[in-house]
Amino acid sequence: MIEAPFILIIAIIVIALIFDFTNGFHDSANSISTDVSTKVISPKNAVAFAAFFNFIAAFGFGVAVASTIAKIIQLEVVETAMVPYIILAALTGAIVWNIITWFFGLPTSSSHALIGGMAGAGISAA
Repeated sequence: MIEAPFILIIAIIVIALIFDFTNGFHDSANSISTDVSTKVISPKNAVAFAAFFNFIAAFGFGVAVASTIAKIIQLEVVETAMVPYIILAALTGAIVWNIITWFFGLPTSSSHALIGGMAGAGISAA
């Protein structure tokens, strides 16, 4: 079992919630922008639609994506004590990427940003 200081665990939870927020405004905008721009659905209904289905997806479809992302780092290669820092670095990198691409209006994927953050942090730790 990984032993990490309590404050580190709290920091990871807070950063994960911030990532979740940036993931929501970033990926939701990418998925509903075409529908709104073609006037298939109103912006108000599109936001409600995205919020509803993002909530349902979080609790109704399991953890297959999370399980796949967890396999990116081979724990045999890195020190066990480094794992919380790898997670923190990956989340921070993904948040920064989300904000930069959002600022410039680039349609990128938050999930791919997280995978890139995990890969980069894992390589750095190894």
